[in-house]
Amino acid sequence: MSNLVVKLPSEKRPGSSLPSERKAPPPSLQSTAHTAASDDYAVSALGDIVDRSLHAAAARLTLGVSPAALTAAYLDWATHLAFSPGKQLQLATKAARKVSRFARYSSKCVLSGTPAERCIEPLPQDRRFAGPEWQQWPYNFLSQAFLLNQQWWYNATTGVRGVTRQHEAMVEFGARQILDMWAPSNFIVTNPEILKQTLSQGGMNLVRGMQNLMDDWERHIGGKRPAGTEQFQVGQTIAATPGKVIYRNRLIELIQYAPATNAVKPEPVLIVPAWIMKYYILDLSPQNSLVNYLRRQGYTVFMISWKNPGPDDRDLGMEDYLKLGPMAALDVVNAVVPDRKVHATGYCIGGTLLAIAAAAMARDGDDRLKSVTLFASQTDFTEAGELMLFINESQIAFLEDLMWQQGFLDTAQMAGAFQILRSNDLVWSRIVHDYLMGERTPMTDLTAWNADATRMPYRMHTEYLRRLFLDDELAEGRFAVGARPVVLSDIRVPIFAVGTTRDHVAPWHSTYKINLLTDTDVTYLLTTGGHNAGIVSEPGHPHRSYQIMTKKAADRYVDPEAYLATAPRKEGSWWPEWVDWLTDHSGEAVASPAAGAAAYPPLCAAPGTYVMQA
Repeated sequence: MSNLVVKLPSEKRPGSSLPSERKAPPPSLQSTAHTAASDDYAVSALGDIVDRSLHAAAARLTLGVSPAALTAAYLDWATHLAFSPGKQLQLATKAARKVSRFARYSSKCVLSGTPAERCIEPLPQDRRFAGPEWQQWPYNFLSQAFLLNQQWWYNATTGVRGVTRQHEAMVEFGARQILDMWAPSNFIVTNPEILKQTLSQGGMNLVRGMQNLMDDWERHIGGKRPAGTEQFQVGQTIAATPGKVIYRNRLIELIQYAPATNAVKPEPVLIVPAWIMKYYILDLSPQNSLVNYLRRQGYTVFMISWKNPGPDDRDLGMEDYLKLGPMAALDVVNAVVPDRKVHATGYCIGGTLLAIAAAAMARDGDDRLKSVTLFASQTDFTEAGELMLFINESQIAFLEDLMWQQGFLDTAQMAGAFQILRSNDLVWSRIVHDYLMGERTPMTDLTAWNADATRMPYRMHTEYLRRLFLDDELAEGRFAVGARPVVLSDIRVPIFAVGTTRDHVAPWHSTYKINLLTDTDVTYLLTTGGHNAGIVSEPGHPHRSYQIMTKKAADRYVDPEAYLATAPRKEGSWWPEWVDWLTDHSGEAVASPAAGAAAYPPLCAAPGTYVMQA
């Protein structure tokens, strides 16, 4: 348990003299005052410990979601709805219309004996009722009733005048989670696909499903990785691109990858990955490794591998990550390839940190960067998607107490929050597929990487949530580095920014705001896919396309919807487009550099030691 330091406020009564003019109180009174102060300190410290410990215990049960925040949201919604008879009338009318539509649909199905035209269609991303079995009685009734009910609850939880935007989103999100839990697709007797599988296999699917459940439970309580990850070994089948660790500090290892060509572009690429997960999402299997692709295109590649923090790292803050991360790595890169500027690249929160570093360097006259590339990285957090449901004072204080007690945010707690955001894809569909259908979801290198989670230190995560998400200090020019604020508009090097269409972590409208915050040339590329799969989009990847447009520093701003309407669309992977952009901002080829430098000799082979930390 950490040591607590409580600073007691000094007291000064109106009209009292300055301390130097006061007459010292008698020794007996001094002793009494000292005892009272000590008692106040003890009571304050004890009260703080009790409250934080209680909140931490509760947070473990709620996956870090604050009950107070949820209560406030539902009270806000319920109170305003209770005082809105007009809205209640609308809901009653909508309910009557839905009952009428469902009755007509049911009667047509019964009278004709064949499925009638559905009275409501599921959302495009909802594939739960897509199978032909769902078009037969009685499962068509169940699915249509569920979808109508889901639509009514959406109407009930949104559009209530007076409810704050965040509370409305929280209530709508909560209603959706509860409804998804009770969807007919989640139960054996109401899911025709499960029933068909059970009858055709004599119930063996349920036997296999129970075995899968027991295996997952044993792995979970034993701290083992999910089934199927054994075939993806770090340093052997994934994260296997040859290279050397040439630098190590308490927070990072810096990997220099071996060149794949005799000549390389003079400007190296330094990649700053996110530390929420392990770095090797950009170095998965050889065929979909971005690092490997860059090597083959003639680039010298350096990559930061972050340490998985523990309790001893609880006091590492954002500035520590900045100094020990990209700034330390830049110094080493400059020693290996002196007098050359660097193509700096950041992914997710690593891109946010890189943007802060680039702004601080521009402020201080440090011109070592040739360009900045941001993969699915936010610099403005006002439209950060459904993650904003968990960003308010109540929620952050609750999460802080959880991290305060253990010194970090645990991997399971981190993963739980993201699973809640995509419960249909990550929770319920898996339960149906793995435990009721009895079929293991195939493990891929990307899903194996996703299971290799990391922790977040107490101080850093608190600063990240408060300073960036809650207070939006970076976008508003109030984020301080070295006790002085940095502003993104100081960046003068060209920027290449990538957003993904189905990003639930960094929605593309949020990443697009780099166009608003900078006064330099910005090339924005929007690719199909999600936060991870959209970035891991190697040439030959099926069903991939992208749009791209460049805004010069002197050009007028183009809003996101206008961008969607006017930016040219191209088929295939966006990786070659980015490499072409890098080439346009690079010099003539030079000889490949050796691994490390005199001051930074190779320490060990890639992928190093930090990535192996559990």
